[in-house]
Amino acid sequence: MSKDKPEQEETSASPPSEGTAPAAEQGQAHAPQPPRIQVQIDDSRAMASYANFCRVTGTPEELIIDFGLNPQPIGVPSQPIVITQRIITNFYTAKRMLHALQLTVQRHEATFGVLETDVQKRVRPGLMGQPR
Repeated sequence: MSKDKPEQEETSASPPSEGTAPAAEQGQAHAPQPPRIQVQIDDSRAMASYANFCRVTGTPEELIIDFGLNPQPIGVPSQPIVITQRIITNFYTAKRMLHALQLTVQRHEATFGVLETDVQKRVRPGLMGQPR
């Protein structure tokens, strides 16, 4: 990571759609906001992978986010979960990412309904043991 690009690193976690205020701010008087900085992104070397498991740990200075694939998402896994991606970031970037994720999930739920994160509440009784 080069030292001449700290703004790019920290602003890349901004919300995906510009000009949209959080619901709590929409009803308030319009205060002048600083202009948004347009950051150029080169994602030509980005690798995409799927994860259904996430573990968050850290130090006083950094946040460590591990992603992996849990082949047994219901119950206690019988095999170790293989971590395939690790993101290490500072807490400022993590807070901006949290805000961007909150806005994105709020928009998704407003369109498609509330996401239930408790698997046991999503499973319909009697369907787990039936053949397909």
